[in-house]
Amino acid sequence: MFFASDNWAGAHPRINAALGAHNSGFATAYGDSEIDRAVTQRFSEIFEREVAVFFVATGTAANVLSLTAYNKSGGIAFCHREAHLIEDECGAAEYLSGGARLHPVDGALGRMEPKNLERAVARFAVDNVHAGRPMAVSITQATETGTVHGLDDIDAISRIAKKYRLPLHMDGARFANALVSLEATPADMTWKRGVDILSFGGTKNGCWCAEAIVLFDLDRAEELAFLRKRAAQLFSKSRFIAAQFEAYFKDDLWLEVARHANAMAARLAAALEDASSSRLAWLPQANEVFAVIDRKKVEKLKAAGAAFYDWHKPHGFDGHIGENEGLYRFVTSFATTEKDVDRFADLLKA
Repeated sequence: MFFASDNWAGAHPRINAALGAHNSGFATAYGDSEIDRAVTQRFSEIFEREVAVFFVATGTAANVLSLTAYNKSGGIAFCHREAHLIEDECGAAEYLSGGARLHPVDGALGRMEPKNLERAVARFAVDNVHAGRPMAVSITQATETGTVHGLDDIDAISRIAKKYRLPLHMDGARFANALVSLEATPADMTWKRGVDILSFGGTKNGCWCAEAIVLFDLDRAEELAFLRKRAAQLFSKSRFIAAQFEAYFKDDLWLEVARHANAMAARLAAALEDASSSRLAWLPQANEVFAVIDRKKVEKLKAAGAAFYDWHKPHGFDGHIGENEGLYRFVTSFATTEKDVDRFADLLKA
């Protein structure tokens, strides 16, 4: 019953098989092999336009290099106050960009509120060298609280970014989970709504180690190639990243496993809502579930082998948490089974 993180899961068997299949023989290094080029073409097909693709090791690298590609002196990037970028990346954006700042924007349950973004950007959108100047906007899809920005939400945020001539970045560490939740196409959720650059995550959704920067603004491609190398993110044997993405996209495996993870989250949410010792904090929209649970029950659940995390109360959460209760996060993955969820449900009711 491992619900701590989708990072805890292994790699999907078809991803592992692809790594083995591409292990023999020789292939051009540093992203110039046949499979590298084929996967880049596949990305373009999926997004319905020509894109530039840069493999990197981690989601943090993807996020930080995406912003660094648009940095300027005194640069300020705007993101939700609880975005992974600002909360969980150890100042990497400030460090690798050479001093850019992240400015927090409020919004309930992980979703950036457009009016708050407008207010935040307008504060700096004057010729004031003391304050700095806006450089980018970043949104997370799906968010850190398991919610999803709707297509209209992305449109509204994009309009503000474009009003101030700012590039729009999307942190898509759980891109596939959000995509299937909205029943949208990759194009509809990104560049058709003004997204300029995307951190495309595969690791949380069944890959071994596969993250990519997908660049729709091709004018930045040359600059980003040099930034990636300088940041020590250029793989020599990049065919092994490409091999993962090849299997990931084949027969829409990436969508299949995302739908499974989301379905397991919905099943888990129903179990938490049905038990007398727990209740949902809010409705999940992807593969993360948040619940308020009696602390004594939590001790018993963990003693029985359930793995999940205590969580902080997010901005915009107005639900009640009693003195003997806590807020907890559960994450499902391709490896989560109905048996896992049902066993946990039985423990909840015991």
